[in-house]
Amino acid sequence: MSFFFQLEYISLSTIEVIILAIIQGITEFLPISSSAHLILPSAVLGWQDQGIAFDVAVHVGTLLAVMLYFRQDIGHLTVGWLNSCSGQQSTYGTLAWMVIAATIPAGLAGLIFAEMIETLLRSPWVIAITTLIFGSLLWYADSTAKQHTVMEQIGWRQVLIIGVAQAISLIPGTSRSGITMTAGLMLGLDRASAARFSFLLSIPIIVLIGGYQTSKLLKNPEIYDFYSLGLGLVLAFFSALICIHFFLKIISRMGMLPFVIYRLILGVALLIFLTFY
Repeated sequence: MSFFFQLEYISLSTIEVIILAIIQGITEFLPISSSAHLILPSAVLGWQDQGIAFDVAVHVGTLLAVMLYFRQDIGHLTVGWLNSCSGQQSTYGTLAWMVIAATIPAGLAGLIFAEMIETLLRSPWVIAITTLIFGSLLWYADSTAKQHTVMEQIGWRQVLIIGVAQAISLIPGTSRSGITMTAGLMLGLDRASAARFSFLLSIPIIVLIGGYQTSKLLKNPEIYDFYSLGLGLVLAFFSALICIHFFLKIISRMGMLPFVIYRLILGVALLIFLTFY
């Protein structure tokens, strides 16, 4: 996810909007890095970078998708959090506070390192290397960790480690969902719980950063192509909704191996492309 920098006017063709929005919807919640896949078309196909405004729009689309899909969990967390504010403790109330706490490291890292992330790390070489490294870590976690804890049993130590892992995901190519699921698996969460917590953890960070950038966008609304932004949001929403459904089915049957293989192939292919072309 790359959000914190200045919004600018970028003119995209309809076909670019469609392809980029579907890429975002499919990759946001898969452990393969959506930010990497949004940067790659400009590097490989020669397209201009789509800009941060478009990135924000499609992330809002995926945010709405995950909120709709996990609406029951979100309802329980919201009620539990409100009750906890009046002194009524519950599992979901504690879990809601944990989601908030796990968001803090990424928020701080984004504020402190925003310029470095956007200028130095938004590179195909960085993406290729992080794709390989964190893909390998995902394989290790999925194949060796003891997966015996459900999301409702998660502890504060586990939550804080996952929160730090989410902060590392600001490096393009790392994959926010990938590294938080990796951390969750290494800490003992089962696959479904690691995925659920990762998805729920995406909500506050996208809300905070998307809201911040949207407030900047609204100061100069005349310079943005709202047709492209709106179309991208809608397409990202529907593709993400479908992707979440099938992803949860795949990991329950096959684990993370298909995504690990994809990341390793992608990383090697990128290194070859960058070296010889």
